[in-house]
Formats: sequence, structure tokens, C-alpha cells
Amino acid sequence: MTAARANQHELIEEIVGRLVRQHSTAVVLFHHAVAERLGLGPTDHKCFDLLRERGTMNSSDLVAITGLTSGAITGVVARLERAGCLHREPDPHDGRKQILTPGREKLRDIHDVFGPIRKDVATLLEGFDVHQLTAIAEFLTRSTEFAYRHASLLRAQAQYDANWTGEIAQVSPPTPPARSKRRRADKRKRLHPSPIQRTPSLPKPAKKSR
Repeated sequence: MTAARANQHELIEEIVGRLVRQHSTAVVLFHHAVAERLGLGPTDHKCFDLLRERGTMNSSDLVAITGLTSGAITGVVARLERAGCLHREPDPHDGRKQILTPGREKLRDIHDVFGPIRKDVATLLEGFDVHQLTAIAEFLTRSTEFAYRHASLLRAQAQYDANWTGEIAQVSPPTPPARSKRRRADKRKRLHPSPIQRTPSLPKPAKKSR
């Protein structure tokens, strides 16, 4: 392995093993702070972020993307509506669904909250040339795709494990408690005594008088 290749390998390990993890933790904590500033829970905030990114969605879209149950998403949508983060309208193509659109006032609040960090990141990026910025954009795009894909794989594996465990529980007969086994054994002894128990005892011979 050449020195350049070794340095590249070390840098990759540094990025994957430490820098990405630190960046992810910092981003999660930042978004928790944003959610608190907006008066939302972390899950509600990220669902609102998905709605803000896509413009319009329905509840089934949120279920598919987040992996949350339909009941959980119903609660999220209700809380976001009360907070003014979204509006619900009937789906003209499917009366069973509702179209979710982000609330404009909350969009302004989001812009105000993210304004300072957007300014700092923009200033940071001005120090890179076009080729470097292209590489950064590609990394962010593809790593985001990886995150969504592996989140789906983890949820699918968890569902498979749950189904497999349920099938084993249905096939395996329940083990009777030890007390029930003893009771059945005692009952069998009473109904079917052993040959020794069925043989009457012989009278003892009388003693001879002297």
C-alpha cells in the first residue's frame, strides 16, 4: 500500500468512525433545541420538517417515511395542527385521505430559528472552491440516501424478527407447570395401582401356645 493510499484509508476511517458520528450527534441535539424553541416534540418537529421539505403530503406518506404507526402519525398530525404547523384538507381523489400542507406562519418561525446557523454554514462554504463544493454536495446527497435506506432495512429486520418470534411461540406447545404434572401422576397411581399395591397382604401365622 502506497503512502497516499494509506493516508486516504486513515482519513476515511477518521471520517466514518468519528467525524460523521460527532456531526450526527450535534445535529440531533441542535434539532432538539429547535423543537423546544418552536414548542414541539422532536418527532413532531421532524415530521413538520418533512412536510416543509415536500410541500404537501398525506398521513400515509408520513407513515411510510418515518416508520411510525398510523396511530402515532394521527397524534403527530393533530398536535401539529393545534400548533399551527399544518392545515388539513380533503383529498379530492380519495375521500378517506387528507392533504397536509405546512402553515405559513410556522414556516416564518422556522426560517427565523434556522437563520443564524444557515448564515454560519454559508460563510464556511465560501472557503471552498467549486470542485470541493461539488464533492460536499455529492457526499451529503448520497449519505442522506444511505441513511434513509438503512433506516428502512433496520425497520424491516425488526418486523421480521417480531414475526419470526411470534411464529415460534405459536408452534411450540406451552410447557405445563410442574405442579400439574405431579397431580396427573398422583391421579394415575390412584386409578391404576401397581401390582404390589393390588396384592393383599397375607395374615401373619398365629403363635403356637406352649
